[in-house]
Amino acid sequence: MKENIEPLIDGILWDNVVDIIQRESLEQKLRSGKKLRIKLGFDPTSPDLHLGHAIVLRKLRQFQDAGHKVVFIIGDFTTTIGDPSGASQLRPMLSREAIKKNSKTYFQQVGKILDAGKAEIRRNSEWLSKVSLERWLGILRQFTVSRILERDDFQKRLKGGQEVWLHEIMYPLLQAYDSYAIKADIEIGATDQLFNLLAGRALQEKLGQPPQDILTTEILVGLDGLKKMSKSIGNYIGLAEPAGSMFGKLMSLKDELMPAYFRLATTRAKDEVADIERRMSGGENPRDIKLDLATEVVSLYHGPAAGMRARAEFIKVFSKKEMPSAMNEVKLSGGSYEAVALLMSLQLAKSKSEARRLIEQGGIEIIPKRGVREKLENPLQFVAVTDGTVIRAGKTRFVRIQVL
Repeated sequence: MKENIEPLIDGILWDNVVDIIQRESLEQKLRSGKKLRIKLGFDPTSPDLHLGHAIVLRKLRQFQDAGHKVVFIIGDFTTTIGDPSGASQLRPMLSREAIKKNSKTYFQQVGKILDAGKAEIRRNSEWLSKVSLERWLGILRQFTVSRILERDDFQKRLKGGQEVWLHEIMYPLLQAYDSYAIKADIEIGATDQLFNLLAGRALQEKLGQPPQDILTTEILVGLDGLKKMSKSIGNYIGLAEPAGSMFGKLMSLKDELMPAYFRLATTRAKDEVADIERRMSGGENPRDIKLDLATEVVSLYHGPAAGMRARAEFIKVFSKKEMPSAMNEVKLSGGSYEAVALLMSLQLAKSKSEARRLIEQGGIEIIPKRGVREKLENPLQFVAVTDGTVIRAGKTRFVRIQVL
């Protein structure tokens, strides 16, 4: 049994890990044979979990495979405040109804990676909504304002002349109380969560619990290639996205991001990722490597058959310039439409300014049932709508018109 557990422990300690506090303590716990409680929490700020979340979820699965109890916390209470980690301004406050709606799909999405039947899934409103003011004031006495304001996110705002609101200062303490409430032995999170994780460790010790060890993982850069993958920014690939949408987004990645995505978004071993980097530097067509990346990621969340179908469909549409096998159909009265109005009617643009931008950037193509494809160039241009006409917006969105 000991020989079987060692590879699992090595994976926990080293795969995509940035830092461990305290490493010696964590190693000792992992080899002690004790069943540990491993904490991870997500705030349901949107209905989607994404590939960035999957990094810590796969780390959580490693703990689960090693026989430990995973405690996944849905932060339905803390979402009402908004995690200031990585935020350059105050996060918008969500209603209870929006939070409840966003939480509904989390169980299904988490189950794509974790063995949800063996996990302890909790909502932090279970305990945070019941903490009395007297109890909370006692917790606040354990921390100083100066210590909380040391975090980089707050310092950047203050130096830039932006406000830091009082309820935001409470957030790391609320997350810290989660660790105390569920008696976490270990908490994991991405590197931008380190301040919050340390607050949990500190509060447990102050309230008489053994302090949790901390493990942080790498952060996945989003589709823009600039900022971390984020629901609020919108540069993300959702775990529950349709296979075709997921495949198309992965194919839009900048070439230089592929090694990081192979390392963080697939189950490839380090030596395999190193080989991919050698192939890229050796001049191999990055498109072929990206096809492999997209196929692997889609296969992880939709199954190998779906991964291969998405690959074939992508090649059909974008290499062979054929029509997609399936697309949305919209009923529309026949006649001529101004280009901007047409895109709005087909819900291919949310606003007139977005429609104009798509057209001016060459992102709109008219594909009649019979005849020659035409790329729109002028937002004021009128388009004759006929039955079976297909409108392509960007690279991945197609709509077929049915004339009434």
